[in-house]
Order: sequence, then structure tokens, then C-alpha cells
Amino acid sequence: MAKVANQPSNVAWGTPLSSGGKRLLLLGSGELGREVALEAMRLGIEVIAVDAYANAPAMQIAHRSHVLSMLDGQALKHVVEQERPDLIVPEVEALATETLIELEAEGWTVIPTALATRLTMDREGIRRLAAEELGLPTSPYRFAATESEYRDAIATIGLPCVVKPVMSSSGKGQSLVKTAEDVEAAWTYAFEAGRGKDQRVIVEGFVEFDTEITLLTVRSHPQLPEAQPITHFCPPIGHRQEDGDYRESWQPCALNSTTLAKCQEIAKAITDALGGVGLFGVELFITGAPSQSQTVYFSEVSPRPHDTGMVTMVSQNMSEFELHVRAISGLPVGEIEQMRPGASAVILASEVSNSPTFTGVAEALTVPGSKLRLFGKPRAHKNRRMGVALAVGDTIEEARARARDCAVRVTVQ
Repeated sequence: MAKVANQPSNVAWGTPLSSGGKRLLLLGSGELGREVALEAMRLGIEVIAVDAYANAPAMQIAHRSHVLSMLDGQALKHVVEQERPDLIVPEVEALATETLIELEAEGWTVIPTALATRLTMDREGIRRLAAEELGLPTSPYRFAATESEYRDAIATIGLPCVVKPVMSSSGKGQSLVKTAEDVEAAWTYAFEAGRGKDQRVIVEGFVEFDTEITLLTVRSHPQLPEAQPITHFCPPIGHRQEDGDYRESWQPCALNSTTLAKCQEIAKAITDALGGVGLFGVELFITGAPSQSQTVYFSEVSPRPHDTGMVTMVSQNMSEFELHVRAISGLPVGEIEQMRPGASAVILASEVSNSPTFTGVAEALTVPGSKLRLFGKPRAHKNRRMGVALAVGDTIEEARARARDCAVRVTVQ
């Protein structure tokens, strides 16, 4: 049986598909899972991809795959017992987290830990940990399970405010409520888009932030027995969102030294509390101008590679995916270096399609310093993320302009 996640692991393993091979079970096989699978396979790790639909991006390259509802605890446990993985790596929010806790208690390794997965897949759990147990600065918030509780929460928090399901991803179900006319629609949208069995919502006070960043934080195995995991930070990533989902990101995001230290302090506090090893995407709001005293607010944390971090595939010496695989496999992380200013811009589908095609790819790649990642998702729907344009430049402004120019030339039909 695998070792628990917070202990150094044996770094000797055999080749894939052999009895001595190291097995990684991906719970979620989208674009982030695909990049994790690629990095694991580069290190000779056997990859088994799981998702709720067939031919998901990571399934197209994995050694094997399974299609099942990951909210079905029995089905999930059956796959684990069948595949006997060394590492169980959640990559989506909609999971039977209680089953993961049971599996971990039996000796299986869940990344970063089963408890961390449960807390972070649930906005209520992570917000209460951050604000009420760790005392980290956050926006004011209330939770609601009924429409009556929801309207009381709106009255308490005030307008404008942000409404989200306690369990969702990629901005699904999120609304900015500016006026009383927006209240009912936001409640309906949150319930329709929420994932999992818990249909509670969180009502958050709106923070008039000047900068929104993701601080990729890596906890890796210590090299000495009985030592604590080592924490590493990537240069901060700035990003822009629309409708609660990211549209572009850039690295580095310029912060003064005092603000950066505050961000790292908050990120270390929340990731230390969650425990385990691997890469975490810590989202933070920053208010105030860089030349003045700034306030940093904790927003959310993902215990896995982050969508805004796709920029690291061109901007760093090691992408967030390589860092994640190194950390969870017990390998040294080493020095994280910013290579050049980089940026990413998403490529969205404009309509529903069961057989999407891409045009403009050749034209897009004429943009200097650009690269494309087309995810290979078998179905498209309006505003589904189907790919990402990446670019480097001499400045952040140049990199962002190149990434946007590259992305806009690609059409999903």
C-alpha cells in the first residue's frame, strides 16, 4: 500500500505497465489533468485517467482510463482497489470526498491529503478554515441553504456582493449582485450550476481590489527524515476574469516587496494548515497602489495546478505541472526560475458542437513568441475553454498583447 502523503516517498520505481511501476490515478482528466499526466509520463510514471465522460483530454494520452461519476463513492473505491495506485491525484471539485477520507485511512495516498481535498472542494470549509481558524483577512461572508437564508445574507452583507455555489469550478454559478433586481437570478444560477450534493451558496462582500493574483505555492518532501515539508513560491501571476472565470494571465505580476511578503505569509499559512505535498494555487486580492500600503485578502485555494498557472508552460524553467509531479513523487523541486515575461489567453467555444474543429491555427502561430495548447475536448458548448494561447515577450505588456493576438486568430467551429 502507498505511503501517506506527508512522508518522503521511495524515489525508485519500475517502468510503466510492470509490477514495479509507480501508478498515478488522476481523478479528473481535463486540460490540467492532461498536463499532469504528460509530466508524470516523462518521469516514467504509469497514469490512469478517470472522468465522468469518455475521451477527456488526459484519457487520450493515459495508459488506461475509466468513465464514472466521481460522486459515486462505491465506483470510485472500486477503481482504486482495481488499479492499486501509489498516488491518488484529484483534479476536479466534484468528488466523493468522504470516500477519499476512508481510502486514506486504509493506507492509500491522496494528494495532498483527503481532508485538504474535502475542505478545498467546499468553499464553506476552506473559508471557515482561513477566516475563523487561521485568522486570515477575507471579505465578509455568509452561507445559505434556503432562499430565505440567502436573502437574509444579502441584507447582512449588503450590495454589491458576489454569490457562488459552495461547490463549483471555473466560475460556474457565480454572479456579481449589484442591485435588488439581480438577487433572484443569482440565486437560481447558483443552484443550477452548483456541483455535488451540497447546494448551499456563499454570499461574499465585494472587494474593490486593485490587483488579483495567483501565488503558486509548492510543498515538497523534506530531504531529511523527520523534517517538515519545504515550501517554495513561484513568481506571482496576475489574471483577469470575466463571469468568474479566467480569461488571461501573466507572470510576473509586479508587487512591492512588502506586499509580496504578505502574500507569501498568507499562502504558507493556508497550505501548512491543509498539509500534504504538491502544488497549490492560492488566489489573493490586493487593494491599494504599489507605492502605498496595500492590504492582501485571501480568496480561495486549489490543492492542484491552477488554470491561471498555464502561463508557466512558457514563463518558468519548470511549469506548475512539472512542479506538482516532482513534489508528489518525492523528488527535489530545485530552484524555480522566471525565464521571460509570459502571458496566456484562453480560446473559447462560441456554440455547442459534438465534433469541434479549429481554424486559424497556422495564422495564430505567426505571432512572435507564441505557442498553442488545444485541449482536444470532444464536445464544445458556449464559452467552454477549448485551448489556450501562450506567449513570451520582453515586457509583460508585449507578452499579453501577443497572447491575445494569438488566441483571437483561433476559431472553434
